[in-house]
Amino acid sequence: MASFPDSVNENDIAKAKFIGELLVPVAPFDQKSGHEAWTVAFAPNGSYFAWSQGHRIVRLIPWTKCLKNFSSVGHNGEGTNASSPRRLSHQNSEGQVMLMAGEPCEHTIDCGDIVWGLAFGSSVPEKQSRCVNIEWHRFKFGQDQLLLATGLNNGRIKIWDVYTGKLLLNLMDHTDVVRDLTFAPDGSLMLVSASRDKTLRVWDLKDDGNMVKVLRGHQNWVYCSAFSPDSSILCSVGAGKAVFLWNMDEHTLIQKLEGHHNDVVSCEFSPDGALLATASYDTRVIVWDHHKATVLLELGHLFPPPSPIFAGGANDRWVRAVSFCPDGRHIASLTDDRWLRFWSIEERAPQAIATLSNGLCCAFSAEGSVLAAGTRDGSVHFWECPRSIASLQHLCRMALRRVMTTQQVEALAIPTPLCDYLTYKVI
Repeated sequence: MASFPDSVNENDIAKAKFIGELLVPVAPFDQKSGHEAWTVAFAPNGSYFAWSQGHRIVRLIPWTKCLKNFSSVGHNGEGTNASSPRRLSHQNSEGQVMLMAGEPCEHTIDCGDIVWGLAFGSSVPEKQSRCVNIEWHRFKFGQDQLLLATGLNNGRIKIWDVYTGKLLLNLMDHTDVVRDLTFAPDGSLMLVSASRDKTLRVWDLKDDGNMVKVLRGHQNWVYCSAFSPDSSILCSVGAGKAVFLWNMDEHTLIQKLEGHHNDVVSCEFSPDGALLATASYDTRVIVWDHHKATVLLELGHLFPPPSPIFAGGANDRWVRAVSFCPDGRHIASLTDDRWLRFWSIEERAPQAIATLSNGLCCAFSAEGSVLAAGTRDGSVHFWECPRSIASLQHLCRMALRRVMTTQQVEALAIPTPLCDYLTYKVI
């Protein structure tokens, strides 16, 4: 069994450029569970980076400050320690790092329990709440609002103001671990939580965090959920090979996607909304045309490909996370075989690779140039995304697919080769 196909020489694959890391101080002999960085997240406007560093703690760091620290270290491979005195800042009693006037503040937040899920929510573009009695709201979120939602081990969801580090809301309705959180990207501050209690819950933060709907259908734990770029569709994945698509205007199930042979643990839409990537313990990442429920591309992490019986069990190649790059052309996957892979949707072999032990999660920065990956020891590692200039064809395809479904494209009076390209049948 190999991590790459026979036609690919591992030594010929480019090595992703490592740019830095954020480390968590660990006491001697302290190797117990509880350190895990279960989730990492970038703010939609690129202003902040957040990660759960274990032991109930979430760190919020201005992203530009993070990049400056990495560049000052140079290329000798040394990391940036989260408690390093080189940061030239002091911390007050509330865990807020005070910087120079006018600069964003760094925060250390104690969430009170193990943090499993993180998500940034922005009210840009500003969208009105669905609630009629808006004058009765305790919180009047403005256009410059940036929130951080944290999903906890006890089933609670805490909402924080990113700029001040203050707790705003405490949402209580789940009966088990809140494994994942995702905000609608349309600025409505609609939040969806995925839980081990087998449900997804929809919250309206502009309505003081009132719960709008409970989405039921999963028969086992729900691991992850993701909104389409236009906020109209939600994908949720979980144990038991489950990939569900939901209509978020009606809060109804659209369909289930069949194809994985083991638990599905991560999902994300492409930036134009035309593609959906799902990662599974069956050693594969599947790229779907979710409009037609068809598989467009399978990215394998074990060769020869395992049989469904072997893929459905423990196989040392579980794919832990998948992330779509904002350029719409690259996908990152994180696997138990200690490899981080950067894929191009135009190829079936990795474009670049990096070694990472005990990786758990990954996410691209808002501009797509950097990938962050969290590990079991609470640290975060950063790599540059492979760079290449997108073709004008691809940019036009993305612009078109942002506003048209596959069925609408197929209805156009255009040549078949062009239709195949626009629907990603020909990548």
